[in-house]
Order: sequence, then structure tokens, then C-alpha cells
Amino acid sequence: MLDTVEIRYGKSELSVRLPKGCQPIVVRKPPMPLLGDAPEAILKALRTGVACPSLQDVAKGSTRVCIVICDITRPVPNGPILRGIVQELNAAGVANSQITVLIATGLHRPNLGKEMLEVVGDDWIFNNIRIENHFARDTPWMVDLGRTPTDGIPVVLNRHLVDADLRIVVGLVEPHFMAGYSGGRKVVAPGVAGEETIRTFHNYKFMANPLACNGNLVDNPLHRGQLEILKLLGPTYAVNTIIDEQRQMSFVNFGDCVQSHLQSVEVVRKYAEVPFDRKFSTLITSAAGYPLDKTYYQTVKGMVAPLQILADGGHMIVASRCEEGLGSHEYRDSQAQLKRLGAEGFVDRIRQMPLADVDGWQTHMLLRPLSIGRVSLFSEGIQGSDRELTGVEMISSIEKAIEESVASSGDKTVAVIPEGPYVIPMFRANL
Repeated sequence: MLDTVEIRYGKSELSVRLPKGCQPIVVRKPPMPLLGDAPEAILKALRTGVACPSLQDVAKGSTRVCIVICDITRPVPNGPILRGIVQELNAAGVANSQITVLIATGLHRPNLGKEMLEVVGDDWIFNNIRIENHFARDTPWMVDLGRTPTDGIPVVLNRHLVDADLRIVVGLVEPHFMAGYSGGRKVVAPGVAGEETIRTFHNYKFMANPLACNGNLVDNPLHRGQLEILKLLGPTYAVNTIIDEQRQMSFVNFGDCVQSHLQSVEVVRKYAEVPFDRKFSTLITSAAGYPLDKTYYQTVKGMVAPLQILADGGHMIVASRCEEGLGSHEYRDSQAQLKRLGAEGFVDRIRQMPLADVDGWQTHMLLRPLSIGRVSLFSEGIQGSDRELTGVEMISSIEKAIEESVASSGDKTVAVIPEGPYVIPMFRANL
């Protein structure tokens, strides 16, 4: 019987001692196959397109290439992927000067200096290829492509991508608590979309839709909107990757943005979705450690991910380093509104807003776990008055919180999710 469990926290792990008699159920992905030679696997993928020719073939004659990568909040192995892409582009006659790497920040802050190098992941790429941050509010660099036909989402995208004659997005395919799965089309929107597009995507109508949830692409309004945005943008290709719990590459493909992403989802789904036939009164989870747990804003993903197996009135205990505190000043303002208005007042305020407040959608998502049970947060990075703005109970001891929860519920079985939102426990009554 385990008496301690390890959960991701910052750049390491947190060792949590369980009360005597506790029966931990550790929720994690089954063992994943690994790419023995990642650079070689990347080249093989780039030369074997999904629903398209090889990268060299589609790149011939291109004079302006835009490669979009995720920002610091996603642990994408960009270094070897970018090396492989540039190698194949060069072989197709594309010069380094014709390539731009665009960091998909959405409405997040830019990644600069050493952080930009960390995101790019390769010194040679960093020093030889043009790298730009996306700025969603930089209107002159945005292009208006109209509106999506189904939901009327305004489609405003970064000019670097729109004007390119070859578009490639690089994404990590993992569960996402709104869009079903990340990667592929999500790197385009909201990744390099304008402010109006992003704020529309995250308004009450989209966020309150029960189909906008982890693991679901069927009739998911965000996924639908993203696909319609891709059609308006035009031909776009993707490199999709999947990583295991140790951040090692398990899968990589290249191809048509939609089809290659769907293929990747079918692969990762087998590992990331873990079925259970019961719910738990006590649940311990994380925000997946660095880089996702740099802020409380991103931590909310870890609170939403396990909701299917949290019993009504149950207690969720979350560990997140939050080295950068709450997050943006807009998110701080949104959390302050929640404190002032309460959950019902907050929802009443945003219900009719066509444009969501910047980062306010994360406050909206926080209401999901709070509507089910009690949420406690252990975080050394959130201090002072910010602790009152989390909207949850701040704790100084995970062990004490577990002990009190088990004593209160009378149930000594405790669910433990070391990898946080990268694993989605799925409740199935009749397994």
C-alpha cells in the first residue's frame, strides 16, 4: 500500500504523505510507446504526409513560409521539430530568410529573451530564423477574413500567417477543457487570432455549452468554429506531437491540418482518457507542473479535468506552484469581480456579453468545480491579498487537507492524479 504519492509541482514533484489507512487510486496514462530516434521519426513524418504529399513536395515554389508554434505555456518539443521542418524546407529550395516562426501567444504575454529561446528549443533556429511573437491587439498586423458561417465568429488572424504561401502549425495534442483536444486548428485560433476573435470564442454562449468540454469534438462549438476558420484561411498543414508523462515524444505526424489532427486525437485518446466506474469524495491533483502551473490562470485547467469522477460535495485538493502568481491583470480583475458579485452575480453579468472580458473565461470555468464540491489549493507562489482572489480555499498543508477530507467523508479511498489536466478520468457507470 502506498503511503506517499508524487504529484507534479513546478519543475519537480511534490511528495505527499497519505494518512494511515488511506487507499490511493493513482490515475495516470497507461505506458505509452516512445520514439526511439525522435529526429528521425520527425523526418519520416515530414516525408509521409497525412492526406497530403510530403513537406518537400508542398513546399516547392514557396517564397514566404510561416511556422506557428505554441507559447511558453505548452511543453512542446519545438527544437527537434523546427530543425526537421527547416531541413526539409531548405531541401525544397526555401531559404532561411523566407521563413518566419510565429509564437502563438493568443492574448497571453509575449515570450522574450531566454524565454523565447526556451520556447524555440534550438540555438541554431533561434539565431538563424526570424522569430516573432503574436500580438492579438496589434491591429495593423491583423487581417479580417469575415465571419464563420455557423456562429458568426469574427475571423481576424495574424498577417504573417494569412500572407504566407505555406502555412505550418506545430502543436501538442492533449486534452483541452474547452476545445476537446488541443493542437492542430487550435494553434491558429485562438493561437494567432485577433482580440475580437478570441474574446468571441470565449463568451458565455460558447463556454456554457456542455459540449465545449474535455475530450469532445462532436458538436463542440469551439472545435466547429476553429474548423470554419481554417476553411476561410485556406490550405494549412500541421505537425502534431504527443508526449508521455515524462515529456518524451510518443508520436508525431505531419499533414493536412484537420486530418492529421484527427489522427493524433485518436492516438492520444487511448492513453489520456482513463475510465472509472466510481466517483471519489477526496481527489488530489495538480496543474501538470511547469510550464502550465506558472500561473493560477492556467491552474484552473487542472480543476476542471477530473470533474467526472468528483463526487457531489466532494473535496478536490490541487497543488500548483504559480511562480508568476494569479496571471494577467485582466484575470486578477475578473477574479475580483467574482469575489464582489458571487458566482450567480458573475454569471448574470457575462451572460449577454458578445465579447468576453480578457481572461474572464477562466473565472467562468472555475465555477464548474465550485458548483460540484469543495476546492482547496496549495501554492507557494500566491501570496498576500492575491490569496483572497483565488475563489477557492488556500491551504498550507496538503496532508492535513486529505486527513480532514477523509475523516469528513468516511471514505478512505483517495484519487490521485499526478499529471493533472493531461489525463482525463471518464466516469462510466457500467464498465
